[in-house]
Amino acid sequence: MRTLDEVLATLQIAKVQEEDLQKTIHCLSFGDNVSSADYCLMELDDTLCKHIEAGQSLVIRGDKDERAVLCSGDKTYDLKIADTSNLLLFVPGCKTPDQLTNSQDSAHVVHTQIWGFCNSYWELRKQRPKLKKLKKVLMENPYEGPALGGQEENTDNRYTMQDLLEKIQASEEEIKTHLKTINACQIDGYWRVLDFDYEMKLLGHVTQLVDSESWSFNKVPLQTSLEELAPLEPKEMIEHCLNCYGNRYTENDEVFYALHEDKVCRGMALLLLQNAVKFNLREFQEVWQQSVPDGMSTRLDHLKSVALVDRASRPETICLLRVEDLPEDTLERFNHLFTIREKWTEDDITPYIQDLCGEKQTTGALLTKYARSSMQNGIKVFNSRRPVAT
Repeated sequence: MRTLDEVLATLQIAKVQEEDLQKTIHCLSFGDNVSSADYCLMELDDTLCKHIEAGQSLVIRGDKDERAVLCSGDKTYDLKIADTSNLLLFVPGCKTPDQLTNSQDSAHVVHTQIWGFCNSYWELRKQRPKLKKLKKVLMENPYEGPALGGQEENTDNRYTMQDLLEKIQASEEEIKTHLKTINACQIDGYWRVLDFDYEMKLLGHVTQLVDSESWSFNKVPLQTSLEELAPLEPKEMIEHCLNCYGNRYTENDEVFYALHEDKVCRGMALLLLQNAVKFNLREFQEVWQQSVPDGMSTRLDHLKSVALVDRASRPETICLLRVEDLPEDTLERFNHLFTIREKWTEDDITPYIQDLCGEKQTTGALLTKYARSSMQNGIKVFNSRRPVAT
């Protein structure tokens, strides 16, 4: 280890003035058996630093065939190794210049041992959570209603929240939000997504009751609904259906639901479209309007991101195309869309790429990067930047 005299001699040879430096001089030495494989460094922003300092945890998630992500309680981050030309040293107890008081009158040497070193670190970048797998996992055993007499319910492939956290590359808050989006519910402690036909069956019971009782769809009484429909389905499922398709409120100590016109209309449209490759648009609109409760008006705007209208065909047609069925990767998503249709208007393609936008990113920026624009009959359209295999 160097003495103070040796340090001062080295400064003189280097032609560095002692008064230009801090009074505290760190003399570094490597400990026994130090290896670069002993530690990994991770760069954190202020938000994540405060998260750690508050005693919260960060979790790395991903199966063997997935690129690892890091999750806090409510956000997901991409992990990427960044190399650095400078050797990064791990020195416990080492003080930075702003932590030194310079209370010493003269220079002094502090001997400090290096515990480890590294020439790379993990760099974090906020990203969209990978949630497509969530519904795929839950659809392994969708809930089809209570088991009928003599039948046993399938108990395979059921997942608790802890199970989902171990499988899905997203934070707990993001998973909970998406569970609500896909109309999942907890049954016997397990998160289940309803079989589509069963969900539509529940919605049909509710809308038929609204029609038969001549209720306003903005004022559906919970208690009466449960009592009337209890012989048909479990009360918990009826209430879950109302929560999925309506807004709960209280008036004079009685609970009511205002059914969402767009959600009810969309559900009925999906029921009509699920088994048809293509549907004559005019005929579809007539049948669709007849299928919703009185007072509700169907509009094609209700079907953004779930159905695609072809105005160029004769007659005009509509087909099922749900954004949740498209690839999560941005490039793969665009390639898939351009195999479906060679040229898209901005209004048509926007609902299918809106969910790809990162923080402060717009659909216009995505189209600029992944598509080429041109004018067709006075309307701007977008096509692929490269040939797409069909």
